[in-house]
Amino acid sequence: MNAASVVEVFTDGACRGNPGPGGWAALLRCGESETLLKGAASSSTNNRMELQAAIEGLAALGSASRRVRLTTDSQYVRLGVTQWMRRWKANGWRTSARSPVKNRALWERLDALAAIHDVEWLWVKGHSGVEENERVDQAANDAIDAMLGG
Repeated sequence: MNAASVVEVFTDGACRGNPGPGGWAALLRCGESETLLKGAASSSTNNRMELQAAIEGLAALGSASRRVRLTTDSQYVRLGVTQWMRRWKANGWRTSARSPVKNRALWERLDALAAIHDVEWLWVKGHSGVEENERVDQAANDAIDAMLGG
C-alpha cells in the first residue's frame, strides 16, 4: 500500500448471543487494492468483537505511520476512542462512575495502534445499505459460521 495514500478501514463485529460465539472483520482499502481480514472467538461479546475488528484493521497496517479513515458502525468504539478514553486513562482506567473500564486490555491495544497512525474515526449506521459495512458484517458472520462448522 502506498504510504502517502489514505487507507480506508471498515470494521464490524458480530455475536450470536451476548456473550456467545463472535466474529470480527476489517476491510482495508488503499486505492484499488483491498484486503479483507476476519476472525472469530468461541465466546465473546459484541463490543469485544467491534474492538477486535478495529484492532486487527490497524494492526494489519504495520508500524509505518499512515493516514487512516476508519469507519465503524459501533458508537462504543468511535466514542470510546474519540471521547471517553482520555478520561478513562486520566482516571486510572475507571469510568465516571469509578468502576473499572470493561475490555481495558483491548482499549489499551487499540490506543497503542491508533497512536502510530493519523486516524480519522467515522461512524455509519449499521445495516443501512452502506456497501463496505454490509461486506464486513457478512464477513464477521461468515467467520462465526466457519468456526461453528457451518
